[in-house]
Amino acid sequence: MAELALLTPGGAPDASSRLLPSLELLPHRLRTLDLDPGALLSGPPVDLVLVDATSSLVQARALVRTLSTMQVCGAVVAIFDAGGLVALDEQWPISDFVLTGSGPAELAARLRRCLSQAAAARTSSDAEQEASPIRVADVVVDESSWTVRAGGEPLDLTFKEFELLRFLVRHPGRVLTREQLLHEVWGTDYYGGPRTVDVHIRRLRAKLGSERESLIGTIRNVGYRFAGPSRTTPEHGVME
Repeated sequence: MAELALLTPGGAPDASSRLLPSLELLPHRLRTLDLDPGALLSGPPVDLVLVDATSSLVQARALVRTLSTMQVCGAVVAIFDAGGLVALDEQWPISDFVLTGSGPAELAARLRRCLSQAAAARTSSDAEQEASPIRVADVVVDESSWTVRAGGEPLDLTFKEFELLRFLVRHPGRVLTREQLLHEVWGTDYYGGPRTVDVHIRRLRAKLGSERESLIGTIRNVGYRFAGPSRTTPEHGVME
């Protein structure tokens, strides 16, 4: 069972039954949200995003480009009607597409293929990162020895501080919500609130030193982002 999100104008609750009635027959959890990439940054992490491209092709294409930049999910599938396929080209950074009204067998196969490819890509990326130290700027996280160096000097981190920093540097440039960080670093059975993340971020910044504290950027009202490749800042948050 996977976590799916359907992005459609207005987040209409009946959109899935209108666009892909077969979704109701598949064993996945589905959230219906507005055509706003920022909506994906609240709630549980999403394995696959379905984008409604039946009403506005221009808006849908801009959205999938933003999703590709944000890296908030493993796979993106666009939903077209037959007439909209004429607009599908290499400018759409998507994993696959489906037509409205696709039957359950075809839909299940396409989603299964996209989820499998996304999982394989994550596994490959994790294996590459675990094989050698992770470096962002002059911060080096060595998972084999559980050490962190900044500017060549070792940092004295607690276990949770190390885990948090490791997760941040593994996703440079990606916006991570407090809820995502809690889930990934503290686990699903942790009952503390998201302020725990804020406390640990403050401690990490202090230990990184004033010259590096800006590596961990705050996305106002959302979460944090570790320095990475230059990316377009999502409209839902402002980098501090």
